[in-house]
Amino acid sequence: MSYCLTRRGIDHVVLERHRVAHEWRAARWDTFCLVTPNWQCRLPGFPYSGDDPDGFMVKDEIVSYLESYAASFGPPLREDVDVHALRARDGGGFELHTSHGDLTAGQVVVATGGYHQPVVPRYAERLPHQLTQLHSSQYRNPGQLPEGDVLVIGSGQSGAQIAEDLHLAGRRVHLAVGGAPRVARSYRGRDVVAWLHDMGYYDLAVTEHPRRDSIRAQANHYVTGRDGGRDIDLRAFARDGMQLYGRLLGVLGSPVLRFAPDLAASLDAADSVSESIKDTIDKYLVESGIDAPTEERYTPVWHPRQEREELALTGSGIASVVWSIGYRGDYRWIDLPVFNGKGYPNHYRGVTSVPGLYFIGLPWLHTWGSGRFCGIARDAEYLATRVDADQLGVAYPARVDGRNVLALGS
Repeated sequence: MSYCLTRRGIDHVVLERHRVAHEWRAARWDTFCLVTPNWQCRLPGFPYSGDDPDGFMVKDEIVSYLESYAASFGPPLREDVDVHALRARDGGGFELHTSHGDLTAGQVVVATGGYHQPVVPRYAERLPHQLTQLHSSQYRNPGQLPEGDVLVIGSGQSGAQIAEDLHLAGRRVHLAVGGAPRVARSYRGRDVVAWLHDMGYYDLAVTEHPRRDSIRAQANHYVTGRDGGRDIDLRAFARDGMQLYGRLLGVLGSPVLRFAPDLAASLDAADSVSESIKDTIDKYLVESGIDAPTEERYTPVWHPRQEREELALTGSGIASVVWSIGYRGDYRWIDLPVFNGKGYPNHYRGVTSVPGLYFIGLPWLHTWGSGRFCGIARDAEYLATRVDADQLGVAYPARVDGRNVLALGS
C-alpha cells in the first residue's frame, strides 16, 4: 500500500505495532515455508528475483524478502506504534489513539490482516494441567515439546504441516481431522498452482465465485512446499503410524476426548476436492489444446476400519496438545459502523461505506489472490487509485504530521 501511495506522490505514514515481517518472524515454526511457488511472490515493484522460482521460500527467506522490499523504497514507517482505537473525528476524518499519542488523518487504510486472536476452545481448560498446550502460532519445533505423544487438533494448512513436522521427527502423533480440503502439489508435469494461475483462478473475483462471500470462511487446501514441495496425504501418515480421529467435539469427565464419527467422510471429501481440481485441469488442457504428460489418479492408501469416538487421556501417552483450529478477527479497536453481524468489515474491494476508510490484505478481499503475495499488488494499486480520487472530495484539512493518509500494519 505504501509503495503504491508513494508512486502517486500521496504523503502518508505507516504505523506498525512491532516491526516489518513480525508475524512471519515470530509466529511461524522453524521449518515453515510457503505453499505457493516463489514466482508467485509479486509485491508491487518487487517480484521474486532469486534463483529458485519454482521453489518455496522458508521462513528466514520470507522475512528477508519482506525486509528487502521495505528497504527498496524506504516507506515512511514508524515501528513499535500500537493503535488502540480508531474513531470518527468531529468535522470529518479520523482520530487515532496510539501508544505514542493521538493522531488525526483524513483517510486510513487498515492493513492488519484477518488473523488476530488464536482460537483455543474453553474446554481446553478441562484438560489435565500437566499437559503442555500450545496454539499453532506458538509451536516452533518438536524439541520444544516434552517427551511423549503429541495431539494435533485441526488439519488445515498449519495443523497438517505441524503434524508432518512432528511425524518426520519420529514423534508419535495423534491428529484430529477437520473439514479442510487438500490439493495435489503437482499434476501432469507442473505444479498445480501454475495450472490454476494459467486458468485465471487467482483472478476470480469473490462477486463472481459461485459461493460468493461464504468462500471467505473456507479453510485453505493443505499441501506443503517442504523439501521442494509434495502432497500432504493424511492416509499415508495413518498407514505409517499416525493416529487419526474425526473432528474433536469436546471433553468428557476423567478426562476423555470425544470425536465425531466423521473421519472417513472428511478424508473422502478432501480427496474429492483434490481430484475435482485435477478434473478441471484436464478439461482446461483439452479445451486449450495443450499437450501435457498423462498421470494416474490418486489411489487411497489407507481407510479407517473403525472410527474411534473417544480417547481416554490417562494412559494414552499424550503429553502435549497443539491447537491448530485457526484465528478470529479482532477489530474492536475500530469504533466505526463498518462491520457485519459476525464482526467482518463490510466492503467492496476494500472500500467501506465510511468515506476515507479502507481495508487491504484480507482473504478474498477481491480475489483468491488477495490474501497471497500474488494478488496484493492489484488490490494496493486499486485502493491507491481510490485514495487519490477520494482526496479530491475531502473538505477537511485533517493531517498527521503533514500527512493525510495512515496505513496501519506492515
